[in-house]
Amino acid sequence: MPRPPNLNAYLYFETVARRGTITRAAEELSVSPSAVSQQIKQLEQLLGVRLFRREGRRLSLTLEGEQLFQSASGAIRSMRTAEASLRRTRQGHRFNLRVPPSFGVRWLGPRLHDFIARHPDQDLAIDAAPDPTDFDREVMDLEIRYGLGGSDFAQGYHGAVVLQDLVLPLCSPAYLDSLPGGADGMAEPDAIVAQALMIESSRALCTWDRWLGQVGLVGPMGRRGIKMDRSSMALQLALDGTGMALESLVLAAPLVAAGRLVPVLPNHPALRFDAYWALCPSRHLSRRAVSQFLTWLTGQAQTSTREAEGLLNTAGVQIEDIEMGSLPGPE
Repeated sequence: MPRPPNLNAYLYFETVARRGTITRAAEELSVSPSAVSQQIKQLEQLLGVRLFRREGRRLSLTLEGEQLFQSASGAIRSMRTAEASLRRTRQGHRFNLRVPPSFGVRWLGPRLHDFIARHPDQDLAIDAAPDPTDFDREVMDLEIRYGLGGSDFAQGYHGAVVLQDLVLPLCSPAYLDSLPGGADGMAEPDAIVAQALMIESSRALCTWDRWLGQVGLVGPMGRRGIKMDRSSMALQLALDGTGMALESLVLAAPLVAAGRLVPVLPNHPALRFDAYWALCPSRHLSRRAVSQFLTWLTGQAQTSTREAEGLLNTAGVQIEDIEMGSLPGPE
């Protein structure tokens, strides 16, 4: 049975033939000149021919060496081309995900280390652009979209709710102390609503008008309020003690768990509704990266929901399920 070829020997041979000296070849290969000489000697012994003639300090190819160089250089060039192609393919197969900005920062970001630990070979490219994905024009595998109802999915698309939202008024403990009744919550809810600066995200599905009407409260005429472009901005204002924000417990759960934000009106329910959807062309479901991410996302969403419900239970806040329908775009 013939001996398998020593590929290192052919690589060293090709480099010496191309560079003209063993020293230069050793520098390119980052090995010692003696290692190169040894590989050339072994190759000549294996083939039973001389491959080089010494001409002063340079080496020139013999006829047999020239024939081998033509074949070896072509093979090595093909392998390098294939390697470059595989690298480009790997980059092209990177898992491309689009998420709502606030969701990406406050919910997905803190959990990504778990996905990476479970799938260390998976390359991720996460886009937090607020615009919906045009899958026909963009290189995108999957989108997590806020506020889209199932009836809005085009034919040939997969759409499934992955996470429900829980919305309620939140503020800092210091701001709660400044409201009528303070932390004891003894004041009438209408008095609190009348005095508080009401913060909301302009992209949120659940507005103050919707929440107040749903829980049976009436907001004052000309009430003070401020709209922010993102939930992250609204939550930051609440953290700073600026006012009370009608916001997502899904996004604010770590802040509530740490006591940095508290429910303002615990006797009125948090509203629960379908909010975050996984969307992609149905054919993308066959992609391993998409399947892996959706499986992981489902598990994380279940854990997140249990944690949020536990926080509400601790605070004595009830949950009311509602249907929001299709309203504003990504949050």
